[in-house]
Amino acid sequence: MQLIDLGGPWTVRRADKKKRIAATVPGCVHTDLLAAGKIDDPFWRDNETDLQWIGEADWVYRRTFDVPRGAVARDRVLLVCEGLDTLATVTLNGKRVAKTDNQHRTYEFDVKRLLKAGRNTIEIRFDSAVSYVRRADKKRPMPNWGGGVVTTGAWAHLRKSACNFGWDWGPMLTTCGIWRDIYLAAFDTARLADVRIEQTHARGGVTLDVAVASETVAKKRAKLAANVVVTFGGRVVAEATAPIRNGRAKLSLPIAKPKLWWPAGMGEQPLYDVTVDLVDADGGLVDSADRRIGLRELKLVQKTDRWGRSFHFEANGRPFFAKGANWIPADPFVTRVTEADYRRLLADSVAANMNMIRIWGGGIYEYDAFYDLCGEMGLVVFQDFMFACSAYPGFDEAFLDNVRAEVADNVRRLRHHPCIGLWCGNNEICLLYTS
Repeated sequence: MQLIDLGGPWTVRRADKKKRIAATVPGCVHTDLLAAGKIDDPFWRDNETDLQWIGEADWVYRRTFDVPRGAVARDRVLLVCEGLDTLATVTLNGKRVAKTDNQHRTYEFDVKRLLKAGRNTIEIRFDSAVSYVRRADKKRPMPNWGGGVVTTGAWAHLRKSACNFGWDWGPMLTTCGIWRDIYLAAFDTARLADVRIEQTHARGGVTLDVAVASETVAKKRAKLAANVVVTFGGRVVAEATAPIRNGRAKLSLPIAKPKLWWPAGMGEQPLYDVTVDLVDADGGLVDSADRRIGLRELKLVQKTDRWGRSFHFEANGRPFFAKGANWIPADPFVTRVTEADYRRLLADSVAANMNMIRIWGGGIYEYDAFYDLCGEMGLVVFQDFMFACSAYPGFDEAFLDNVRAEVADNVRRLRHHPCIGLWCGNNEICLLYTS
C-alpha cells in the first residue's frame, strides 16, 4: 500500500473573503489564526467573547499536492480523512467528493477517477457549526441542563465535541478544521479491512483468537492468506497462517508462559506485539497491520446484592478499588496537545496513586497515543461514548445511522488496547429520565 500524506502546509480563508493565510494540518482555524497573528490569545481577559465571530463564519482550507503516476494507476486510491471538524464539503480538482457531518468518524472516499498524475488541488469547506445547531434547535429544541453553556442543548444536533460550544468549566471557542491525519492510500489487489483479537484465559494459559477480514479490489480474485506473528521483547512467541476464504480468516495462537497485564499498583504491564500480514499466493506482502496488546481479563462485576447491584472491576480474577479522575480534553484546541503532554499528565495520575481514567462524553475519543500510554502505565480507561448532558435526536434515523458508524469506527480503532475497561453510553443523560 502506498500512502501519500496530505498533512503539513495548507491555506485557509474565511469563505466570504478572498485573502488566504498559512495553515497547518492537522490543526484548527483558531490555531491557524493565532499563528498568523490575526487574533489575540482567546484565553486572555474577555477575548473569548470578542472571538465568537470565528465560530459564526464558514472557512475554506486548500492545498496543492503531487501524485506519482504509479499511484494513480493502482486498482484503488482512497482519500482517508481521520478527522474533519465537522460540517465539511470536500472537493478534489474542482469536483465534489463528499459532504461530512461527524467530527468523530474516519471517512474514506474513492478518488481514483478524480486524481491525475502530477499536480492536484484539494479544498475543504467547513460550514459554521454554531449556525447549524441554532437552526436545528429552532425546529426541534433539545432539553438539557448545560450549566453555563452558551448555546444550551443545541449542540446535540451535531456530532461534534460538545464542550466546543462552551461548558461550565471551559470557554466557548467553537472551531473547525482538519484535526486528524489526512492522506491518500493507493493499493492493488486487496487490503486488510478489519483485525479483531480476542483472548481466552484458562488454566493459566492464554489463547489469542484473531479474526481477519480482507477487501478485494482487483478484478480477478486473488488467492490470499493471513500470517499472524506474536512477539514479546523482540522474540517470536506464537505464529500461525490461514487462507482467506470469502474475505475472512480465523486463527488461534496459544501463548506459552503468558505474562499478564495488570492495572497500576497491582503488577506490571507487559505488552505483546501482534503483526497481521495479508499475503498473496507467492508470499508477497499485500497489506499489514500491527496491534500492541496486553494479556488480561478485565471485567466489570455487577451482581445483585442487598443494596441493589454491585459495580466494581476485576483484573485477572482479582477485584480492585478504582481510583481515578475524569479526563476532559487537555486543551480546548485538541491539536495542540502533544504526546509529551499526555505522558506528563498520565504519569502524574499514576504518581497520585490512580489506576483508572474516565474519558468524559462531552469531549473526544482520544488520540491513539493516549491509549498507548495508558496501556504502558496501567491506567484502566472508563470510555464514554460522546454524548453529554442533553437529550439527542433519536427520532432521526439518519442521525442514528451516523452514530452507528461513529461507534463502529472508534470501537474498531480502540478495542485492542489493554487499558479499555468499560464502554459507557454517555455522561449523565440517564438523569433526564430519572430526575
